[in-house]
Formats: sequence, C-alpha cells, structure tokens
Amino acid sequence: MTSTTALDNTNALADLLAISPVVPVLTIEDVSHAIPLARALLEGGIGVVEVTLRTEAAMAAMAAMIAEVPDMVVGAGTVLTAAQYRAVADLGARFVVSPGSSPSVLEAAAASRTPFLPGAATPTEVLHLLEAGYRLQKFFPAEPAGGIPMLKSIGAPITDVRFCPTGGITPANAPAYLALANVICVGGSWLTPSDAMRRGDWPHITKLAADASALKR
Repeated sequence: MTSTTALDNTNALADLLAISPVVPVLTIEDVSHAIPLARALLEGGIGVVEVTLRTEAAMAAMAAMIAEVPDMVVGAGTVLTAAQYRAVADLGARFVVSPGSSPSVLEAAAASRTPFLPGAATPTEVLHLLEAGYRLQKFFPAEPAGGIPMLKSIGAPITDVRFCPTGGITPANAPAYLALANVICVGGSWLTPSDAMRRGDWPHITKLAADASALKR
C-alpha cells in the first residue's frame, strides 16, 4: 500500500538532497564541535548534513546546529526505531535516514511530515519501498552491496527510484557514483575526519567541503 505521506514528501526530500552533491554523514562525539563543524561545512559550500544517532552527543549536536546555524539543513541518520523517528522529528530534523526499514519505522514515517530516506540494498527491498511510495532511497552499504555495477543493474529494470549511495564512498569513487542517472547525491564521512574535529581544524574541513561541493552530477 502506497503511503500518501511518502508521495507528498518526495519532492521536498529531493530538493533537500539536491542542495549538495555530497551529504556529510556525521558522527559527533563532542557537542562543542557541532556549531563550528556546521559553519565550516557551510563555508565550503555544503548545505546539508546527516547527523547519525551513533553517539550520546547526537541529539544535542543536532539541536545546536538547528538553533545556531539555520542555513544548514540538518537531517538525522541511523534512525532505527519509531521512537527515534518521532524524537528527531520533534527536535526539528529536516529529514530522517535509516540504513534499512521496518514496519514500525515506516509507520512512523507515514504519520510524520518529516521526509524519510529509507535504506535498501537489494532489488526486492527497493521494490518493497517503491510500493510504499519511496522513490528516493539510500543505497546502503553501497560498496559491499555491489557499488556502481549493482546500481546500474537495479536502475535498468527499476527506473522510478533514485538513490543516495552511502558506505564506502570516497573522493576517488564519488564522481563515478554521481555520474549515474539514478543517483541524486552520495553520502560520505570523509569530509569530517575525527582527528580534524578533535584538534579543531575547521579550515581543513572547509577545504574538504569545498572539494566535495565542486563535484559534478
């Protein structure tokens, strides 16, 4: 059964994912890094981020970015439960990302105005999500799941879905992913090295962001 909410949110989500060719996937350990990190990425031309719920600091980091860096579009990643979905939506996340999908998370997404980017790794998963109305999906884990050849193979018979590949994306292979007709953007963690964040080397992150924002689609 197709989710009306999924269909209604497709265009809004497409606009958000089109902001930058690379969506940085952020794992923030220290809340104090959130604001300078968001500002450094913005300075480099990256206007959208995915803050993963992999650390205790994640929710507070998102809240800080939303409050203090309003020009940055902040999404929530690694959302695994319906409760997490509702929590990040209430916090003000502009979109929600999951490595997969479950009935309860899909139900929470259908009840929310916050767009959902669900993960898929096989044609069957892609079709199940398409049937529910999700024409934008996260291809995860991209490289282990077959990478560019897999996306080409999926795209031949399933032409209505576009993907944000994440998992193993690097500056070296990102351009080839972005050249695919069924890729809207890529997700990557290379823009925010943990050592650079620990030492507060925000100019380095700005340089990485500038290089990423210059990638062609």
